[in-house]
Amino acid sequence: MVDTDLIRDLGVPDRREAAADTLAALGPDTVEHLVRELTDEESPVDWRPIASVLERIGDAAFDGLLRGLASASTESSRKRVGFAFSCLGAAALDRYTAALSHPVPHVRRMAIRGLQHCGDAARSAISALVPLLGDHDPRVARQAQDALILQGEYVIPLLQRIREQGPGRQRARALTVLAELGGESALSRVDVAAIERLIRVKLPDDRPEGMWACWNHWMAVPSGDQAGIMQTLGLVDPRPVTFALGNDIVDADGHGCGADDPHNGYERVFVTPELDGWTLILGAWSDPCGEERSEEVLRLCTELSARYGQAHAYYYGGQGDGSAWLIAEQGTVIRRYCETGEGEDELLTLGEPLPYERARRVELGLTPDWDPAQESQDDEDEWRSATHDMAADLARSYGVSPLHVGPDTPSRGTSVVALTPYGVAHGVPAGAYRI
Repeated sequence: MVDTDLIRDLGVPDRREAAADTLAALGPDTVEHLVRELTDEESPVDWRPIASVLERIGDAAFDGLLRGLASASTESSRKRVGFAFSCLGAAALDRYTAALSHPVPHVRRMAIRGLQHCGDAARSAISALVPLLGDHDPRVARQAQDALILQGEYVIPLLQRIREQGPGRQRARALTVLAELGGESALSRVDVAAIERLIRVKLPDDRPEGMWACWNHWMAVPSGDQAGIMQTLGLVDPRPVTFALGNDIVDADGHGCGADDPHNGYERVFVTPELDGWTLILGAWSDPCGEERSEEVLRLCTELSARYGQAHAYYYGGQGDGSAWLIAEQGTVIRRYCETGEGEDELLTLGEPLPYERARRVELGLTPDWDPAQESQDDEDEWRSATHDMAADLARSYGVSPLHVGPDTPSRGTSVVALTPYGVAHGVPAGAYRI
């Protein structure tokens, strides 16, 4: 008989190691008790030390966890048992593969997670994993999709065959995996043409949709001359997109790529149609305050303003990461201000405060004209706190903010995604996006 107190000792740091050794030595006799502890939502013992003991026990532990996972009656207990079940390692590879056909969807999903934890050894199970792209349970199908993406480019030929030959239920998610792993170059001409046709079908009814990226960078020009603006900026290869697609690309690019990836998020931008008299150029390439782009964006806004009267650039961190703005008129930068919490923000300041800044200071009870060197610490802190979230509202005071546009915003023309000079040199990152 396994002592319950011995299992509970797994939750006591200075007793954990001795308890784990004793329980592992008991072998299969302790599996049922350990799984019961996992299914107990009130248990004070975390699932991790229990899973560690079960991994040491081996095959009998897998069978016990499988039974516990299939019979767990609450979401909490399913999670605890499922985490332990999926962490048994490469030694359980064959058993995870067999469990992919289990009648209970949650078991199939956790078996996929188990394969993901098997590392390169999981490649031998790909032929069993691929059919789950068409699983009737959408969570299982999504787990299979994500697992295949993590396997990398070597699965591309297999998924290309599915796109060409079926089965039909697997084809949609196979397309998503291909796009995520290889981008357009991994898709057939037929698939690319179908995607472009779908975009064309959606465009006549497409309406403005607010930007919702974590890190929002944009330029704004008071003109509907989309082609001329892109020419001035050196943007090429414009391709029509819906607002949803453009925003999704901007958000994905803003999150960056891996350390070994040549892409830096500056390869492309989303150029809106004319929105209430303004054209917006969205993407990290439009960043007015980052070390890599600030001076180039200042130059570009100066050139745009010489041609169109004004040109602005903004940054707004949607997760509380600060604001920045740059305003150019008639070929001259009249204001640049940055408040992101970085130590050298003040070095970017140019020009005199804008009327909007002065008005906001009055609303806050501060003097409209100020000298940071003479200001009290409390006043300085209050102003910095206010400007931290100011960019989108300041942009709206001039005309259009991409965070505030919506279906009722007057719109004329078609959105495009265009390549920047970075994109011409390096291409664009792969990815699957919503249309």
